[in-house]
Amino acid sequence: MRISIGRIAWQILAVLIAVAFTIEHDSICDESIGACGEPIHTVIRLAKRDDELARRIAADHDMHVKGDPFLDTHYFLYHSETTRTRRHKRAIVERLDSHPAVEWVEEQRPKKRVKRDYILLDNDVHHSNPFRRSVLNRDGTRRAQRQQPQSPREIPSLPFPDPLYKDQWYLHGGAVGGYDMNVRQAWLQGYAGRNVSVSILDDGIQRDHPDLAANYDPLASTDINDHDDDPTPQNNGDNKHGTRCAGEVAALAGNNQCGVGVAFKAKIGGVRMLDGAVSDSVEAASLSLNQDHIDIYSASWGPEDDGKTFDGPGPLAREAFYRGIKNGRGGKGNIFVWASGNGGSRQDSCSADGYTTSVYTLSISSATYDNHRPWYLEECPSSIATTYSSADFRQPAIVTVDVPGGCTDKHTGTSASAPLAAGIIALALEANPELTWRDMQHLVLRTANWKPLENNPGWSRNGVGRMVSNKFGYGLIDGGALVNMAKTWKTVPEQHICTYEYRLANPNPRPIVGRFQLNFTLDVNGCESGTPVLYLEHVQVHATVRYLKRGDLKLTLFSPSGTRSVLLPPRPQDFNANGFHKWPFLSVQQWGEDPRGTWLLMVESVTTNPAATGTFHDWTLLLYGTADPAQSGDPVYSATPATSQGVLSRVHQLTSQVEESAPISFPDLTSAGNCHDECNGGCTESSSATSCFACKHLTQTLRNKGGSGFKCVQKCDDTYYLDGDKCKMCSSHCHTCTKAEVCETCPGSLLLIDVDNMPHYDHGKCVESCPPGLVADYESNLVQAKCIWRKDLCGDGYYINAVGKCDLCDSSCETCTAPGPMSCEKCSKGYGKGSIGYCRPCCPEGSTKSWQCEDCSKPDPTLLIDSNKSSGFGLMFWIVVSLIAACGICACKKCASETKSSNVEYAPLAQYNATNGAINLGAHTDDEDDDEDEVFVNPQIV
Repeated sequence: MRISIGRIAWQILAVLIAVAFTIEHDSICDESIGACGEPIHTVIRLAKRDDELARRIAADHDMHVKGDPFLDTHYFLYHSETTRTRRHKRAIVERLDSHPAVEWVEEQRPKKRVKRDYILLDNDVHHSNPFRRSVLNRDGTRRAQRQQPQSPREIPSLPFPDPLYKDQWYLHGGAVGGYDMNVRQAWLQGYAGRNVSVSILDDGIQRDHPDLAANYDPLASTDINDHDDDPTPQNNGDNKHGTRCAGEVAALAGNNQCGVGVAFKAKIGGVRMLDGAVSDSVEAASLSLNQDHIDIYSASWGPEDDGKTFDGPGPLAREAFYRGIKNGRGGKGNIFVWASGNGGSRQDSCSADGYTTSVYTLSISSATYDNHRPWYLEECPSSIATTYSSADFRQPAIVTVDVPGGCTDKHTGTSASAPLAAGIIALALEANPELTWRDMQHLVLRTANWKPLENNPGWSRNGVGRMVSNKFGYGLIDGGALVNMAKTWKTVPEQHICTYEYRLANPNPRPIVGRFQLNFTLDVNGCESGTPVLYLEHVQVHATVRYLKRGDLKLTLFSPSGTRSVLLPPRPQDFNANGFHKWPFLSVQQWGEDPRGTWLLMVESVTTNPAATGTFHDWTLLLYGTADPAQSGDPVYSATPATSQGVLSRVHQLTSQVEESAPISFPDLTSAGNCHDECNGGCTESSSATSCFACKHLTQTLRNKGGSGFKCVQKCDDTYYLDGDKCKMCSSHCHTCTKAEVCETCPGSLLLIDVDNMPHYDHGKCVESCPPGLVADYESNLVQAKCIWRKDLCGDGYYINAVGKCDLCDSSCETCTAPGPMSCEKCSKGYGKGSIGYCRPCCPEGSTKSWQCEDCSKPDPTLLIDSNKSSGFGLMFWIVVSLIAACGICACKKCASETKSSNVEYAPLAQYNATNGAINLGAHTDDEDDDEDEVFVNPQIV
């Protein structure tokens, strides 16, 4: 009876976890409007594991079971080859749903998942024997024997003899400044990952690779794609990723093969799950594999890093995460290590990735050989720490094994960072096998080293004095410090969750228009009357916002201690008009703080479209932490927090002392009164141009606040430019500008490139000397010397090409501006263009006029006008315009007809459709611009 009740309780808990927050992912489809991919398999859940019953149910419905069950009672079902039509398959699934033994059934559809590396120059340094793929024996249970206890710790002799060890700069002080991840200090204490099992969730691993075979762990391996036990990838050139990640963790040391793994005595396995269609159930089966045996799961993949996707784990994968931290490793919890993402060049943010914003994962970022942010890095406050990885082709990347049977020194991206972190964590688990999943998160952030990365902008000190960054988390993982602290670490107290839901005053939902800024505050007491949270760990914000362009939204959270976390930066590529629903934004930057006081969520838009509309619906603050200090030496907070604690304490003082001078539109907001002359509608602080609700004239970003503040001004200062009613910051290399990157004047003696009609030059850029093809002009403008194009730089019959060199015109041209007869300014002797717009041979005198030649007996009309405005180009211009107009009319008719037959609630707007060229490219893209039209402060206590 006890077991039965426990199972019922567990099922109820799982349901609650699944439905507590209905997270809306971009990958969720609506079959009623045809927006779904074809199902790849069907999943059923039985009341208890019964493989024979599952096979009978499948056979009765013309289906068959593949692979082992996952999450205890879930089975993969596939239609037989005789079942072909979609209608027939749907009818079968409906019958399955009514079967008395089937508790739940769902057709699973593919999800877009990408590996988080990039191609530099794939350098396969060495090959040995090719790998072979074979299917292992199976009978529904795993035949492999558990690993045997290994020998006592041995102190290795450094340096290792492995041929590429010398190129593993990140392991032996090879980064600029002599930095590394301090792994040697752990090695020299004898730690190498013994008795720790790591599984790489990826496209499989080459289990017989000579640098992996001795450490291969079949209990940490399987093939979800083909439903067998062999994780060996297909040998097609595309499936190297998982093997490379495995080599970073556990490549053998001292065997004269490739380099060495960070945890070269750890057991390494792999799950082949990216070498085929990926669904929620494929992810869940991978994440839940043998959770009592596997210690660490490493994943270097996620939703597409395209700057326009919000996506994360589905309900089955979320259940697998939850079971892992609750039951895995004998109740100590599995450790999930995740690569933070490679979408930096597209201005993506890892806050839009539900895997890196999970409380249960350690999100790992990357740093370059010279201690800077790599071009692919994504920023978010959920990143906990960093490892070294690649930059561009001019800097060294990561050394590891390769397929088939070789080595590479070109492993890249945050894909390379997550396995390095997993290997270092394996060293700490060898030092203290009793560490829980939360212990490890404490240890990683407490021992991370920010000093090598301190010259990067964006570091700030949180409320307990730790340095933290949206780029690098708490800094580089420090292997030696992590192991040393792990040896004496005591298990942290039980984690509590304290939830505060913001109650929005009317209007609810609140309409938002154009460019806006809203401040919502919550007064928090740490749930003192229930399960108290007085020492913070994770902080989540679940928010719902609908807006015309999701990428124009920015969310920032301020803790009572003043820690500022940008939960969501603007993402210029994201034109989604649905917004987000209950999305779980995560911050680890407040770790260790006292949560009691006033929290502030700032929601703003950076749109340049005054007609953009939307609604703000709700937000909930979830505080994860403990009632007692994590360790005996940690600071102890007072039982009663100071009354002034909170980011808006100064506002509360002012509003209690000063009568509001000008009421504003919403009933839950107040003004301090006696506002600055440039304020409009109220202010939070008297006589301050930086504390206005809105501005009377112009709003200007504060440069010395890193773009996080603003002031109201009558005209823009130097180094700013006017955009509507906003003063936006010029690029740092401009003195004055007309756009962020288009300078008007330059600082010092720099020259300004002034060639607006020549796109291959950087018009508006300040340079020390003019590029080829341009000449310095110090005379025509006494304020600013310029680089200009000399029209007579090339003689007649030549033109300046894209690299500034003189090239010969077409033989039909006497003078030209570009190659070909269409670019003639003046035709050569014997050619004319009076009727068609480009130079053709003249018709022979006395001959019959022909479409193949030009009648040159009439004066050339191009001689009657400026050669730069030839009638030929005018004719061609109007031809092109007419064609575009005709295509546009056709497209509009087609679009209109399609719109009539569509019932999509949030239809994509034509002005934001990149495929038809009607996208509004004038949208604001400057992350640092935090200007506002309205600021609303709500000191409501919940």
